[in-house]
Amino acid sequence: MRPHAVIIPYTGSGHINPMLKLAKLLHSKGCYVTFINTEFSRERILRNEGPNALKGSDEGFRFETIPGSLSPSDQENPQQVLKLCPSTQKSCAAALEELLVKLNDSSDVPPVTCIILNGLMIFSLDVAEKLGVPALVFCTTSACGFMGTIHLGELIKRGYTPLEDERCLTNGYLDTVIDWIPGMKDIRLRDLTSFLRTTDPDDSLLKTEMEETNNTFRAWGLILNTFDRMECNVLDALKRMFPRMYTVGPLSALLNQTTENQWNSVRLSLWEENHGCLQWLDTQRAASVVYVNFGSLTTMTVEQLMEFAWGVADSNHPFMCIIRPDLVAGGLEALPKEFIIKTEDRSFLTSWCPQEEVLSHPAIGCFLTHSGWNSTMESVCGGVPMICWPNFADQYTNCRYADKEWEIGVEIDQEVKREQVMGTVREVMEGERGKEMRKNAMKWKERAEQATRQGGSSYENMERLAKDLNQFMIMRTG
Repeated sequence: MRPHAVIIPYTGSGHINPMLKLAKLLHSKGCYVTFINTEFSRERILRNEGPNALKGSDEGFRFETIPGSLSPSDQENPQQVLKLCPSTQKSCAAALEELLVKLNDSSDVPPVTCIILNGLMIFSLDVAEKLGVPALVFCTTSACGFMGTIHLGELIKRGYTPLEDERCLTNGYLDTVIDWIPGMKDIRLRDLTSFLRTTDPDDSLLKTEMEETNNTFRAWGLILNTFDRMECNVLDALKRMFPRMYTVGPLSALLNQTTENQWNSVRLSLWEENHGCLQWLDTQRAASVVYVNFGSLTTMTVEQLMEFAWGVADSNHPFMCIIRPDLVAGGLEALPKEFIIKTEDRSFLTSWCPQEEVLSHPAIGCFLTHSGWNSTMESVCGGVPMICWPNFADQYTNCRYADKEWEIGVEIDQEVKREQVMGTVREVMEGERGKEMRKNAMKWKERAEQATRQGGSSYENMERLAKDLNQFMIMRTG
């Protein structure tokens, strides 16, 4: 009999993609896997990947769906996934329990061994406890970002947040050094989660983030998409809080070590990917292209887009820019014809792309990013230096570490000015600091590869996780 892991990601690309990688890895280690999407995710995946995307197989990898809670009009706007968190608590628990009972009663699949849930699907813990099934939380943020959110309650208790008034956002208050969070040296208030930048004591995002993170302590174990050397000080501190902790990242690098082919090509994209960009990159010189992508949730004004666009263009380097339909009002159409005409011989513009393949392409010279953790890890795997413009949640923490700790990134001002964008791009692509960042990025790439090779820390932790799940199965079946 095989252990049976039920994987439950939160709706959104930044959660579904890494949890799918984890599911593939567990399957390659002999686990039976049930991957659960919400209806919101399922509809978008089928629309972009085709009717067979969630077909599953007889080889022990199946897809299931539980109800979401968005209206049809909301489902057309991925920004609405931010509304899902509170509502999923109410609408999904009963459906999940019913599905798990059905799986346990089925003669076609092994009994459920464990539930692996995303940090924003904490209602699954209640279901797991009710059914007596071990639950592990897979944290899709960085370890340093997670450590910061663990201490939100203490930040409130000590009076750092909520902010006294809006002036605190601009008067230097956010530069206050927080010197008491374990494993985090010289961290400033502005480097912690964006949810603390509120004047409202009842702010729903602050409250939800704090409650979700605190509930993680109820889980049997914690899984992180990082590797020991990358965040060693924070991970040492987290190990004292979570005795059963598995650092198994970068997941994409670890997945490359598997010999299983059937599921490695499976994608669950919420966006239609333009693979033509890879052919365009093939025509460019090595390390010559500026790649611009602000992730799946960031939004900006047309004015900000213009500053970024002209700043990158004025650097005189070829560039590839991803502009989601909801990144800015009008999407790609927001770019003026003048810009299109002036840059058409050295640009590739599209609404979405296969980012891992892009960042591993030798033509990419730097990555202008929002500093989401998946993007950061993929940039590390590609050995690509970053220009960081954080916007949300733990992105500020990731940016700080990329800049000051790992020295593979440089932060750009929140108030976007094309002159600074142009200068920073040139500095990273041509200057001495850029050369040093590129050298450091290649060092971290090699360290990531070492961690995920046989005998490396992430490789061994993945083996340990698979072994522990097998022990769960033996205990549950007697």
